[in-house]
Amino acid sequence: MKKIEAIIRQESVDDVRQALSTAGVTGLMISEIEGHGKQNGVVQQWRGEKYKIELLPKARIEIIVKDKDVERISKAIIESSRTGEIGDGKIFIYPVDDAIRIRTGEKGEVAL
Repeated sequence: MKKIEAIIRQESVDDVRQALSTAGVTGLMISEIEGHGKQNGVVQQWRGEKYKIELLPKARIEIIVKDKDVERISKAIIESSRTGEIGDGKIFIYPVDDAIRIRTGEKGEVAL
């Protein structure tokens, strides 16, 4: 099993959720977060004053999937969130040792 963690633009969340649903993802977690990558924030102007916003609003999507589904689901996230601009985000993939469904006690991929 793998954990896919995607950091994306907040405005891409609905498109990514739709793409994941189409790809067969039944369970996911979405969190609103703040951060920055290489762009190190943005400079904006308001009432003639320039100011820097260092932490930008982002969304974090976390999904636990079977090993065989990682490529397909990663591709769905990329295709639905890519704008081609700096700040599109990143995908991280981690190994998951085990999963346990609390209600039934089922373990492993069956618990997904």
